[in-house]
Amino acid sequence: MGFAKKDHEFLRAIGLAPENPGGFINGKWKASGPFISTVIPSNNQEIAKVTEVSMEEYEEDLWSCNGAAKTWKSLPALKRGEIVRQIEDALREKLQHLGKLVSLEMGKILAEGIGEVQEVIDMCDFAVGQSRQLNGSIIRSERPDHMMFEFDYAIVGVITTFNFPCAVLGWNACIALVCGNWKGAPTTPLVTIAVTKLIAEVLEKNDLPGAIFTAFCGGAEIGEAIAKDTRIPLVSFTGSSKVGAKVQQIVTERFGKCLLELSGNNALIVMDDADVGLAVRSIFFAAVGTAGQRCTMCRRLHLHESIYQNVLDQLVGLYKQVKIGDPLETGTLVGPVHTKVSRENFEKGISTIKSQRGKILTGGSVIESDGNFVQPTIVEIASNASVVKEELFGPVLYVMKFKTLEEAVELNNSVPRGLSSSIFTSKPNTIFKWIGPHGSDCGIVNVNTPTNGAEIGGAFGGEKATGGGREAGSDSWKQYMRRSTCTINYGTERPLAQGINFG
Repeated sequence: MGFAKKDHEFLRAIGLAPENPGGFINGKWKASGPFISTVIPSNNQEIAKVTEVSMEEYEEDLWSCNGAAKTWKSLPALKRGEIVRQIEDALREKLQHLGKLVSLEMGKILAEGIGEVQEVIDMCDFAVGQSRQLNGSIIRSERPDHMMFEFDYAIVGVITTFNFPCAVLGWNACIALVCGNWKGAPTTPLVTIAVTKLIAEVLEKNDLPGAIFTAFCGGAEIGEAIAKDTRIPLVSFTGSSKVGAKVQQIVTERFGKCLLELSGNNALIVMDDADVGLAVRSIFFAAVGTAGQRCTMCRRLHLHESIYQNVLDQLVGLYKQVKIGDPLETGTLVGPVHTKVSRENFEKGISTIKSQRGKILTGGSVIESDGNFVQPTIVEIASNASVVKEELFGPVLYVMKFKTLEEAVELNNSVPRGLSSSIFTSKPNTIFKWIGPHGSDCGIVNVNTPTNGAEIGGAFGGEKATGGGREAGSDSWKQYMRRSTCTINYGTERPLAQGINFG
């Protein structure tokens, strides 16, 4: 059986077929749940069919996964790192095909699709190095002839999201270096299957249990099962703040650990002394790229009143020139939003904006076609409008004036979420106020660079309703571990801490 379109035949090179089982369970591909069709956001035509997993198959998987964890834990960290290195090589070999699949199924332009897979490759590289320095602490004991040290370990369940169907797995699984479960987003199942097949091949080649890495294609029922499952000590969830709050509640009620990467409503500030040309180029990608479907996108633009009109005129000019279309075509800068529901939410958002006296400077409409295309939009609006406080997940940029740095910082910090933020300035005193305790309250605080485009070397995540989680660089690997403090008495006496004398 062939694919509906000949130009989709490249999918066979990454293990995909017109019909695919959506579960990798105990080293085997199987699924007996409902059929779903995955579609192209550009025209809503079917790419392939996927069978979702059933709850019975989920239960089968969890038992096998726990058994595989014992094998995985017995391997030295360097050996685990070597497995991740081989996964890196497998991903690099299929980089172009996987990147094209991400673009085809999610809707982001090809350069971004390839870049997302490259990010997972880079995370593998990072994790290989990390496997040589998973260091605990040696702690000086207050008791004679005693020593203390710390070590760590855990099983991880990862629930990913549609806008980064590949990268979110990489941020988590590569660093965790442990046995875990992966539930991909329901609307990007082919990415889930293709990446898992490459990893499964590496495990098989090394005579390791397939259950070390398992995957589920399914909906909310599977995600809820992962959240409730006491056999999964850590659940990493990426998605909306609303759903993340529910996941956190469920996991906390069973005394599990939760790593949350949730919504953003990010502000970019341009001061009166900023390099305007640099700022405009940065804002353009931060607000338009991925059709506005990055959690780190620039949603709110605060411009100093003295440069307000200059920046705005340049931005409007760029927006009117942007090429919207098939994300796989050369020259396209903006593809479709991901689903029909995304397009409907855009329309509802524009209606709400207008009802709150927002002025549409450019864009503001859906594009009539078979796909989910909308116009990148700039809105002039009051900073106290309630719609500005919420995240509209699409290419909508709110523009507002300010007079002082203190006012701009207050506006940046005035929303419930706290993921990413950025300021453009040439003054050192402004920079250090911005990154200091009285500056941005976000997890990512940038200077003269946009709110998006985070590197893997720095810990990624945000504060407040963004969830407080951190992934990728720094010492975020410690979140994936069960931490134990070990005390060893190598003497013959039994001294107690704090000088206590008990008998």
